[in-house]
Formats: sequence, structure tokens, C-alpha cells
Amino acid sequence: MTRHLELKTAVMDKKTEDRSEAALGNIPSTKISARNVNVFYGDKQALMDVNLDVNAREVTALIGPSGCGKSTFLRCLNRMNDVIDICRVSGEIVLDGRDIYDRSIDVVQLRALVGMVFQKPNPFPKSIFENVAYGPRIHGLANNGEELDEIVMSSLERAGLLNEVKDRLAEPGTGLSGGQQQRLCIARAIAVSPEVILMDEPCSALDPIATARIEELIDELRANFTIVIVTHSMQQAARVSQRTAFFHLGSLVEVGDTVDIFTNPSDKRTQDYITGRFG
Repeated sequence: MTRHLELKTAVMDKKTEDRSEAALGNIPSTKISARNVNVFYGDKQALMDVNLDVNAREVTALIGPSGCGKSTFLRCLNRMNDVIDICRVSGEIVLDGRDIYDRSIDVVQLRALVGMVFQKPNPFPKSIFENVAYGPRIHGLANNGEELDEIVMSSLERAGLLNEVKDRLAEPGTGLSGGQQQRLCIARAIAVSPEVILMDEPCSALDPIATARIEELIDELRANFTIVIVTHSMQQAARVSQRTAFFHLGSLVEVGDTVDIFTNPSDKRTQDYITGRFG
């Protein structure tokens, strides 16, 4: 009962927010378009004919039970599945008009454009400063030390972490709390000026207070970035996303505005999952 009340509250809050954005005339444009995406791990098919559009400067939540394919699909968006020898991807995924699986695509540059934040915070065994400076340095985004400093400070500020670490930038990133480490990983991701940020259950290892801070940060970041998040939390999906896609057994069951998915889903499987009948 508590779960349903929390979900209802989150959805009502989302309705109010969406009305406000509609009043401002904000019309979303497509940033990523996936068509007929299939993924195989050896002989096993993990995703089946997925068709999904991701709107620019919105948060799209991927929900569904464990093993349904949502993280597999997320990893398709920056070709992380390439590192798995037995993985094969077919179909088309277009980012700003270019098929990211085209042979001419530089995967390193793609992953700079499409950053990723993982389930468990994974700061490098380096200082806080070096964690954020690493990407801009290897991609040649700063011409000198002053520019690099500016990128690092700006990224930490945008990740909501600067005030907490500005006097300890030389200390190891691994010495931060779990929530701070995750925000450091977000700062590291945005330091290379990506256009899309992928988040694979970014709050699953965090306490409720740290989770709330990350959710606030996600809402702030969508003003400048397109965000796709995998989450097992229905309440989190309702709070942070504008669109929600429900996956089940490797198929995309339905996708739509978050408010509609949670209040009036078109498929009974979605309704059963949201209300806790399975998953």
C-alpha cells in the first residue's frame, strides 16, 4: 500500500511539472532513434526488435524486471556491448542523424559524446581532481592548465560536488562517501562535454539521502543533457523521467509519457508490473 501511495504522489507531482513545461511551449526533438534492434549473446537472444526514440534534453527511464534487457539496450547506445566477444547487435541506432554502428564511427569519440554512469560508483584510483581531468586531458579539450582547471571546477559544480570537495581536490576520489563518489563519476562523465548521459541504476548502491541528491542532480542536468536511466524503482522513474519504456523478456512492451505509463498503460503486462503483480 505504501508503495502505491508513494508512486501516486510522484505521478501527481509529475503531472504538475509536465503541465508547466507544456505551458512554456517546450517541444521535444528526437536525439536517439533505435530501429529493429536485436542483441544476441552467443545463441541466446537478449533483445528482440526494439524500436525506441529518445528525446533531447529529457530523461527517459527504462524499467522492467531483472533480466528483461533494459541494461543490454542501454549499453547498445554507446557500444559498450562491443567489449563482449560473444555479443552481436543488429538493427540501427541513430544519434543526431548518424548510425552509431556505421564502420566509420570512432567508438572512442562516440563514448565521449555518450557518457555512462554505472550502478556502483567507480572512481579511478586517483585524486578527485585527476578523476575529472582525465577525460578532458586524453581528448585534448584543454589547451593549458588554466583551461583544464576551469573544466574540472565547472564539472564538479554542475555535479553538485564542488562545495564539498574544493579544499580536498588532491585527496583520493575513493575516499569520498558513496553518494559523493557517484557525483564524482557524473562530474567525470560531463567533463568531456557529452550530449547524452547513460545511467545504469545509479542509485541502487546509495542510501536514501544520497539517492535524493542524485535525483535532484538528474533533474538539473536534463536542462543541458539527454539522459537515459535504467532503474528498478518505480518511484524514481516517476520522479525523474519525462518518458518511460517498459521492457519484458527482451521486448519493449510500450513506451510513452511517464504520466501515461504509470496512470493509464496500454498493455496489461505494464499494469501488472507497476502494481507489483510480478517483477
